[in-house]
Amino acid sequence: MTSLSNEIRDYVHLLAKRASAASKKLATATTDQKNAALLAAASALRADKKLIIAANERDVAGAREEGRPDAFIDRLVLNDDRVEAMAEALEAIAELPDPVGRQLAMFDRPNGLKVERVAVPIGVIGMVYESRPNVGADAGALCLKSGNAVILRGGSESYHSTSAIVACMKQGLKDAGLPEDIIQFVDTRDRAAVTHLLKCAEYVDLVIPRGGKGLVKLVTEQAEVPTLQHLDGNCHTYIHSAADIDKAVAIVKNAKLRRTGICGATESLVIDREIAPDVLPRLLDAMPDCEFRGDGLALTIDDRIKEASEEDFSTEYLDAVLSVKLVNGVSNAVTFIDQHSSKHTDAIVTEDQAVADQFMDMIDSAVVMHNASTQFSDGGEFGMGAEIGIATGKMHARGPVGLEQLTTFKYKVHGSGQIRP
Repeated sequence: MTSLSNEIRDYVHLLAKRASAASKKLATATTDQKNAALLAAASALRADKKLIIAANERDVAGAREEGRPDAFIDRLVLNDDRVEAMAEALEAIAELPDPVGRQLAMFDRPNGLKVERVAVPIGVIGMVYESRPNVGADAGALCLKSGNAVILRGGSESYHSTSAIVACMKQGLKDAGLPEDIIQFVDTRDRAAVTHLLKCAEYVDLVIPRGGKGLVKLVTEQAEVPTLQHLDGNCHTYIHSAADIDKAVAIVKNAKLRRTGICGATESLVIDREIAPDVLPRLLDAMPDCEFRGDGLALTIDDRIKEASEEDFSTEYLDAVLSVKLVNGVSNAVTFIDQHSSKHTDAIVTEDQAVADQFMDMIDSAVVMHNASTQFSDGGEFGMGAEIGIATGKMHARGPVGLEQLTTFKYKVHGSGQIRP
């Protein structure tokens, strides 16, 4: 191991050790203290808005010089509205009930013992993410409210933005009299820092990766710390033969084009064959700036559709591109989606409630929607204030990861002198 690598290892280890010590103090913080820190951080974001945007402009300029695509730039950009949205998310989280200390169960044993299951913080969370600097504010706020210390490692492309945002979060902690080490920033662009964070099992209790397949692969292969994975969003919208076509066109247009660069954007359109000749031309008319790539049957319906490769149906484009597959009914649709979906969010558009129920029961994804845009797959839209990611696995948490999902539990057993015979 080189001298530089040793330095980075020691640096990350020190961050984790400080975070662990801070988490112990946070575990006894009151709800009022945590809320005060969130509100003060929101005020700091607004007060330092110009500094944050100036820092972000440096990041955006660097990304443009590297030739990053427009969808990537859109995820990276901060402006007045997006900084305000971060501040409002912090205030919304402050308004939510404190998840720590919730009594999840209580029961009495025949020997007089009272057994209580109570929600508690996880401890120290490492957040490794790409592109979107607002994730730092959301993750910091959610971890703070749920009683967890957090170590933020944003992508190198958002280095300056993340640094400015974390400074505001720390100001909030300071104003509320809480340790600033509760929210920390890995202040290096060296990728070795991620590897060392993944191996810091002595102090880090959970790592959450949020980014592309490359990041998730790295975390999966190298982590010695438990992980909660946020995979790519190859989301599908299925238009059933009993769909309202006007409703379907509006939903698909929003699901694809509202913001193409987010993980909840629809990437693949599945349509029943009998309704496709009516639906596809109207969608193409309504979405002239979107490239449609379809199977052989779709090509015969409208010559504006380009031929899709097999790879297209498993691709998260994060751009104005949409793959199209025609199927024979809900069973075929479910089979196709299960083969290609990343298990993030999939939707059905239909006026047949029985078919909708069948689809929603059969699809094996974290979020399944009926007659709604997949872009609603977001913690804020679910009433969580924000979310730290969309968990696509099946253990501990699934779907938007908000406050409750950032807690675990312990058993508190109350006795009056009982001994075991």
